[in-house]
Amino acid sequence: MRIAVLFNNDYEFVPGAGTDALAVRASAEAIRDALRAGGHTAELVSLEGRDLGPVLDQLDRDRPDLVFNLCESLRGVAAHEIAVPAVLDLFHLPYTGGDSVALGVALSKPRTKDVLIGRGIATPPYRVMATLADVDRVAAEPLDWPWFLKLAGEDASVGITEANVVHDGAALAARARALFAEFGGAAILAERYVPGREVNVTLLGWGPHVEILPLHEIDFAAMPAGRPHIVSYAAKWDEHHVDYAGTKPVPLRDASPALRAAIERTARAAWEAVGLRDYGRVDLRIDPSGTPWVIDVNPNCDISPDAGVARAAASAGMSYPALISRIAELAARRTGRGGA
Repeated sequence: MRIAVLFNNDYEFVPGAGTDALAVRASAEAIRDALRAGGHTAELVSLEGRDLGPVLDQLDRDRPDLVFNLCESLRGVAAHEIAVPAVLDLFHLPYTGGDSVALGVALSKPRTKDVLIGRGIATPPYRVMATLADVDRVAAEPLDWPWFLKLAGEDASVGITEANVVHDGAALAARARALFAEFGGAAILAERYVPGREVNVTLLGWGPHVEILPLHEIDFAAMPAGRPHIVSYAAKWDEHHVDYAGTKPVPLRDASPALRAAIERTARAAWEAVGLRDYGRVDLRIDPSGTPWVIDVNPNCDISPDAGVARAAASAGMSYPALISRIAELAARRTGRGGA
């Protein structure tokens, strides 16, 4: 297949975002190289975000068999990610991953939870705080502590530190106010904290043809005593931080067949509810009674060579080029453009 690897390099034009820009470009290059290793013709197409027209004109002229959509923002704003698949649909250009509806649901954590709740899928109860008045109201509620705070419209654990696990109203108010100050008043989601194991489920496919790759969990054994067992921002991005050492992804261990079945059943239901396709990841917490609770649904998740999807694929005996080609071929088959 002729494949255009479309990625956003708008971060290259944001002061101080050099590291992000390098990581985005490196991921796109790795995916291009993997597609070439899989026998496809693949070229990078960068979307600066300042002017969408020339990029679309180029794609419309070239008419690749498939667009491998890696765009995670537009004009430096993550919420604009949904515009890219919408415009690709308008131009009748087939692409990998979620459509604008699925991305729109997943980009809003409260909306995702409403969809899950509507489908009867277990996800922790929640509150949304968009104003300081909301903070005061939620902090005054008789909640079943502890609760956990996260930004309602961000991913990659942005804004998450050990302080996000709160044990009373005063702590909730203090941390919420700090997040408002740091992130310009962005809405905050508070949800009941689920103690226990954290499991990542990677899925590949579309419609009824969905495969679950080997399950992984976060090993918190090296986390210092008293520190909450969560995946903070530092745990993902700061190799010198104690959280990085204390949150190692490993294959799921010591899980009964019944627990594995419950995890897979819940993850598959969440995938279908949000409308994921081709590839994605569902994150769950397993409470002491063995009930899986969905805490995040991730369409178009990170598929860099060192990311969790590649790790799960390797556990299934799938090389990185084979994984990336598999995603492309799934999308091509789904859109009737050929492929396996």
